[in-house]
Amino acid sequence: MPDGTEVKLGVWLSNVKSRRAKLGADQLERLAGLGLEWAAQASVTE
Repeated sequence: MPDGTEVKLGVWLSNVKSRRAKLGADQLERLAGLGLEWAAQASVTE
């Protein structure tokens, strides 16, 4: 990163996946273009 902060790829990827509901369509499209595979949504049964 420009300020010298080191971020591990796995941590970054985990953060991106956990925040995907907040990502814009263009961001999701670019991540998909990189081959990012999202885990299947768990269904909630009552």
